[in-house]
Amino acid sequence: MRDAYVDHKGIRPITDGELAQFQRFIFEAAGISLSASKKALVMGRLGKRLALHQLKNFGQYSSLLTSGNHPEEVQMAVDLLTTNETYFFREIKHFDFLRQQALLARNRTEPFRVWSAASSSGEEAYSVAMVLADCLDATPWEVVGTDISTRVVEGAERAVYPMERAKNIPPSYLRRFCLKGGGPHEGRFLIDRSLRSHVFFRHLNLNLPLPALGQFDFIFLRNVMIYFNDETKRDVVARLIPRLKPDGHLFVGHSESLNNITQDVAAVAPSIYRRSV
Repeated sequence: MRDAYVDHKGIRPITDGELAQFQRFIFEAAGISLSASKKALVMGRLGKRLALHQLKNFGQYSSLLTSGNHPEEVQMAVDLLTTNETYFFREIKHFDFLRQQALLARNRTEPFRVWSAASSSGEEAYSVAMVLADCLDATPWEVVGTDISTRVVEGAERAVYPMERAKNIPPSYLRRFCLKGGGPHEGRFLIDRSLRSHVFFRHLNLNLPLPALGQFDFIFLRNVMIYFNDETKRDVVARLIPRLKPDGHLFVGHSESLNNITQDVAAVAPSIYRRSV
């Protein structure tokens, strides 16, 4: 008789105790608070890794991750458990505000710098780059994109996207900054090299001491703090604010707020804050 506790791939469904192990794992690795309702997500995203390593249950995979012998697998698990949903020109009012501020800076000689601090597969960083290229003329500028997932950072650097991802890109930007693929690249588009030359991606964990990135006019920290508890939010924001230039701006997602998180920024519009110290 077939074991009722084994699925069709021979892997036992995750138990509450095993889920707790992965909750600790991703909190320690990325500061993400994974709720108990995410059992299906954990099973769906990590199940193939168990099959690859010929493991029969999630406890065995947890032991593999914590053994210290498989750092590449630890990074793979972090990549799979971090959510990377994004799209071009998400929350358009933020980009309208960015455009206004960039136009005011178009005659300065100091570089205009923007950090996409949870850049995922690059759509946010390239959206920012399109606005800056359109507004700043001869003013130097650059965009830095970072993410905890090495997998999505590598994808962002390739800058190739399915055509359906282009639906929110303004038509003039699509013609100017995107190259339509043909032949084996049919149905995809590539961000133009002239734009990519201003955009730099790197792997970075916001829950660790930050490397020397310099200061920025704008930092986008959108739709990531919803996965943090209040203590982690305070720690992350405290690391980022010194990276803002005086009067620089910090964006968060529309469902997020910095109320009771920091007093070092002042709200100037919904989900837009200006450094005040």
